Amino acid sequence: MKRDLNRLTNQRFDLLVIGGGITGACIARDAAMRGLSVALIEKSDFAHATSAHNSRLIHGGLRYLRNFELRLVRESLRERRIWQRIAPAYVHPLPFLVPLYGGGWKARATLAAGLTLYDLLAFDRSGPDDPAQRLPRHRWLDAKSALAIEPALDGRGFVGAFEYYDAQMDSPERLALACIMDADAHGAVVANYVQAEGLLFREDRAEGARVADAFSDAEFEVRAAVTVIAAGPWADLFLRLALGKPVSHRLVRSKGIHLVVPPMTQTHALTLATKGGHFFVLPWRGHSLLGTTDAPFTGSPNHVGVAEEDIAAFLAFINAHLPSADLQRGDVKHFYAGLRPLVDDGRRSTYNASRRAELIDHGKDDGVAALYSAIGGKWTTSRRLAEQVVDKIDAKLGKSFGRCRTATSGLPNVPAADQSDVLRAVRAEMALTMEDLVMRRTGVGLLGKPGAHVLEGMSRTMGAELGWSEERREQEIAAMEHNFHTRESA
Repeated sequence: MKRDLNRLTNQRFDLLVIGGGITGACIARDAAMRGLSVALIEKSDFAHATSAHNSRLIHGGLRYLRNFELRLVRESLRERRIWQRIAPAYVHPLPFLVPLYGGGWKARATLAAGLTLYDLLAFDRSGPDDPAQRLPRHRWLDAKSALAIEPALDGRGFVGAFEYYDAQMDSPERLALACIMDADAHGAVVANYVQAEGLLFREDRAEGARVADAFSDAEFEVRAAVTVIAAGPWADLFLRLALGKPVSHRLVRSKGIHLVVPPMTQTHALTLATKGGHFFVLPWRGHSLLGTTDAPFTGSPNHVGVAEEDIAAFLAFINAHLPSADLQRGDVKHFYAGLRPLVDDGRRSTYNASRRAELIDHGKDDGVAALYSAIGGKWTTSRRLAEQVVDKIDAKLGKSFGRCRTATSGLPNVPAADQSDVLRAVRAEMALTMEDLVMRRTGVGLLGKPGAHVLEGMSRTMGAELGWSEERREQEIAAMEHNFHTRESA
């Protein structure tokens, strides 16, 4: 996979995708596999924001049953099974425990009913044919049995736990990259660090975008019959700027932080209910991933980060609900924050806001033909959203393209690189900065800041390949290190 900006300018594409997170990646993959000519641009690195900064779950949406979103749960369960089938190297079953405290029968009966419905909705979607990928039905464990599985559970007033299964991604960054690379393999022209500065118009029709290369500042045009905005939390902001007026659909942004700490559980994830919400303790790479918070965010998506106050508040929250953890600031090996782009449905709480996706036709809603936005949604349902987008584009273009094959065509296994494979990341995976390499291609920074000798070796290998000066190499290390620094509170 080579970054060749000349290929973006020497043809008129059927489709331009603006945004290289998982939604854009899935759209480009689906369209390219059907035979459309596709360009995808991303202003930073692929999957650098929301697509990487999440709970790393491919889940059926158990809690959406609270809002009676049965169609969304059913769709999510179907998509969970598809991801397991097409990406078994990245997605695997994960058992959860939901502990219950006190003697109230109502809470147990309510949860049992919800889990039973969850199983029923997944009756034909509980996993692919591979036995290692199958997801058992839920079951009740008494206190003794549950504590034998996970001794970290608080035993005070503990009456037992429900066990159920969902799925986990070890590396959403590399799974998204696999989708990008598969799109490239099917003929799509993809490029990171290319920012859309505005849209091109012919009368009342979008014709592509004016773009700029982040490294050279060179500006050029990418022309396409149809343009799709898949820019996550930036989508409505970009459109408002590009159209010069408020757009018909607005996003609300919710900030969630995650902490990586020493292992707190043995084999199971914990789903711990709180007043008005819940949080997870997830086993991940020999550690525990704690998440997530859910707070409205009104700042710029360019400046989301984790403050020391965020960490302190989340640790206090976790210790209050799981006293045996007794977590201190020194236990935090790594942290990150992400934004959920949610369709504004008028609900007062971002926690209760729907996670449904929407495909917006701006020809109908804003008077700009051949322009669409794919907004909202979640990791699990991104493939299905892409299928709907490309179906719409097929109809719009009036051509006879092939049918969607992304539900059955396996993704390439893109193994995580170690230091000896830095060249592969640069030559074949479009890694252009040290942050790309450390945080998303190799993942060596996801458990905390690597040692100086590791960064030295990786940066010298990468710098030699990309022609960096010594000054540029040191700047790249310094820029990458912001991932390990907290930010000042707003």
